[in-house]
Amino acid sequence: MGAPSALPLLLLLASRWAPGGANLSQDDSQPWTSDETVVAGGTVVLKCQVKDHEDSSLQWSNPAQQTLYFGEKRALRDNRIQLVSSTPHELSISISNVALADEGEYTCSIFTMPVRTAKSLVTVLGIPQKPIITGYKSSLREKETTTLNCQSSGSKPAAQLTWRKGDQELHGEPTRIQEDPNGKTFTVSSSVTFQVTREDDGANIVCSVNHESLKGADRSTAQRIEVLYTPTAMIRPDPPHPREGQKLMLHCEGRGNPTPQQYLWVKEGSEPPLKMTQESALLFPFLNKSDSGTYGCTAISNMGSYTAYFTLNVNDPSPVPSFSSTYHAIIGGIVAFVVFLLLILLIFLGHYLIRHKGTYLTHEAKGSDDAPDADTAIINAEGGQSGGDDKKEYFI
Repeated sequence: MGAPSALPLLLLLASRWAPGGANLSQDDSQPWTSDETVVAGGTVVLKCQVKDHEDSSLQWSNPAQQTLYFGEKRALRDNRIQLVSSTPHELSISISNVALADEGEYTCSIFTMPVRTAKSLVTVLGIPQKPIITGYKSSLREKETTTLNCQSSGSKPAAQLTWRKGDQELHGEPTRIQEDPNGKTFTVSSSVTFQVTREDDGANIVCSVNHESLKGADRSTAQRIEVLYTPTAMIRPDPPHPREGQKLMLHCEGRGNPTPQQYLWVKEGSEPPLKMTQESALLFPFLNKSDSGTYGCTAISNMGSYTAYFTLNVNDPSPVPSFSSTYHAIIGGIVAFVVFLLLILLIFLGHYLIRHKGTYLTHEAKGSDDAPDADTAIINAEGGQSGGDDKKEYFI
């Protein structure tokens, strides 16, 4: 009697482990989630779904295994955690103002037999702080070498630092990484060493931090540098082509850092110097041929000096037309133009009259040839009155 009683048990076991039987049921009852990444201070949504809930509710718990929500019921008093959706097939919650401490594995459970779970790894990105540049103390001299340091804290994972001068990239040392005391974020630092030129005066040396939490936003710090360099100068005449008798200003345009404080004017072949002044211009009230020559302007600052040269050639004076002569020239031009127009008009008028007069004379000649003589006309008239068949013409 033992054998027949064991048959139902064997059939039950075979049905539970048959392909497509219990395995399909387990797959349908297995919840699923997804991993999430959120920036510190942001909001993350955790969604858990299941196809066959088997009359059981879904539950969310945090990395410390504290229940957050069981179905639509709140289990943990944390106002940052809110219910988004609760149905037999889905349980979604949101966590706002996420902190680094919220990072970890969150568990979605469904209390079937057995209990089934799904994990969601929440990664919190630490936002790097605005970088700080150190190492610049005072003005630099031309061709001097300097080193600047840049540092940024609070990034997770570790950020990268880059350097540039204006729009030009500077190749600094590789980014150094150090873990912060909280054990979660990192402090990164970098240095750059370069030689300055006079073109770098007023340039901005920029340190930028690159991190995925910034989503392409710029986070950088600029250090403006000042470069001291020897002056340069050039001489500009006003007017550009001076003539004898004119007033002339020679402007000595000095450039440097600091700006030249004094200007020394000399003329080759003459002693002593013409002028030593804080003004940069040399004035000639009335030019003479004797003023021709080569002039030198030395721009002087506490960084040094620079001399520029200019060769002055005084041209002959050019006649300047007076107002009255200009006025008369204008009037004469107008009169000449009017006379020219009248001459053209007379030529056309004469040509017109000649053509029409010839036509009139031709018509007059033809009229005189065809018309009968007056006496002949009278005789013809008398002959007609005599009434004979014979017609005679008499010409007197």
